[in-house]
Amino acid sequence: MSQNDIESYDLLIVGAGLSGIDAAYRLTERNPELKYLIVEQRDRIGGTWDLFRYPGVRSDSDIFTLSFPWNPWRGTRTFAEGGEIRDYLETTARDFGIYPHIRFRTQVLAADFSTETDLWSVDLLVEGEPQTVTARFFYACTGYYRYDAGYRPEFPGEADFTGQIVHPQFWPEDFDYAGKKIVVIGSGATAVTLVPAMVDTAGTVTMLQRSPTYMFARGSVDPMTKLAQRVLPAQLAHDVTRHRNTLLTMVPFLVAKRWPNASRKILRRMATHYLPDDYDVDLHFKPTYDPWDQRLCVIPDGDLYKVIADGKAEVVTDTIEKFTPTGIALTGGRELVADIIITATGLDLVAFGGIDVSVDGVEVDPSEHYGYRAYMLNDVPNFAWSVGYTNASWTLRVDLTSKAVAELIAYMRERGYTRAYPSLHGAEPPAHAFFELDSGYIKRAGTRLPKAGDRAPWQVRHNAAVDAWDARRYDVTEEMVFSRAPQMAGPAIDGELGDRAPEQEETVE
Repeated sequence: MSQNDIESYDLLIVGAGLSGIDAAYRLTERNPELKYLIVEQRDRIGGTWDLFRYPGVRSDSDIFTLSFPWNPWRGTRTFAEGGEIRDYLETTARDFGIYPHIRFRTQVLAADFSTETDLWSVDLLVEGEPQTVTARFFYACTGYYRYDAGYRPEFPGEADFTGQIVHPQFWPEDFDYAGKKIVVIGSGATAVTLVPAMVDTAGTVTMLQRSPTYMFARGSVDPMTKLAQRVLPAQLAHDVTRHRNTLLTMVPFLVAKRWPNASRKILRRMATHYLPDDYDVDLHFKPTYDPWDQRLCVIPDGDLYKVIADGKAEVVTDTIEKFTPTGIALTGGRELVADIIITATGLDLVAFGGIDVSVDGVEVDPSEHYGYRAYMLNDVPNFAWSVGYTNASWTLRVDLTSKAVAELIAYMRERGYTRAYPSLHGAEPPAHAFFELDSGYIKRAGTRLPKAGDRAPWQVRHNAAVDAWDARRYDVTEEMVFSRAPQMAGPAIDGELGDRAPEQEETVE
């Protein structure tokens, strides 16, 4: 295929979920002339909220911080169902003119940046057919887990089990579990969502956990939110609720990190409030780690506790010896009889959606790079990766990220730069984990994720309020290197440069 046959864009966004839709809006809000394309490997908008379709799937952070700050959420409940979120995303994309820029059933295989042209060459698979496009800026709004596989440990004796084994990430369409004996393996967000949602249809539901997880019961309806929506214009009500809920999320996190023992007591008291007096809370809901060493699970209105208290569901804390023809044999000697076993065993983390990223043909190994403001990598030009918080709503950070990328592109356009990348200038700061959690899915990621430094702008902070404050003083040039390409091929986010600008690297002080 000749160069003239290759489609060229100023910006290529990968993913049409929360991050991708927000990116399209923010970048074109600041740079309305951008020619951009969103590629999405699925058939529909939604990302996570299209992929996960298990019973009860919902947001595990409040919807007013999860939704976009520029498009108010109209509902009143604090937590939204997965289908509602997907519909919101599709409506948003259509209402704001983003939908025509999305190309569905398109998988990104690899992306290589050329320092001769300052263009990304991106290899696609479009409905099974190979295609290549070029783009000046490459924005991976792919989340941080694999869509094609969840974390799925192999259990001894699986082949002997005569029932059905289901992973929530690949829930069968029209799956009939009415009257069935169900065991859900896991104690994370997926498991604690599934159990209350299935109890009224299934015969029995048992949540089998190797170790407990902290649960935080929160009301599904907030009177203050309803009041704000009643007396304020929609956008102002949304802004007020969003800012308030951000603080309501951050305060318990900061308290937990500062006073873990007090937080343990509060969370235990919350459990004893909902559960029967003779229930063994310390066996099933007293983790060995401190609150927020791993992510807390939010249970709206204490629904998990309530179905346990009502005898509709059971929690068993033990380890698996093996699967049997009729269920699961535990090391403690008990056998859990099951018709269906649901392996809610977690996600498999991966950077950039597993896309092979390279610069001049040299592979970019995420583990060898530091995260810059949690969205760029040192020495990787014209590239951004959108990831949210682990201790707050995903959208709180990805919206800050998209606004920062929008400012970077605007700065490049105004000054005629075709290349920009953050640089450590030879330094190698002490490395920290990109996500500061002790959770299994974080540990399993190992060397697949970038590193974080110990100072700004290389720190990856987990404080939405501080990040939002700093964003007001954002310096687009901090520790950045800018240059102009010697060969101007394709469209450029610098506008009509022609060939007047020689290559020239500049570090802006």
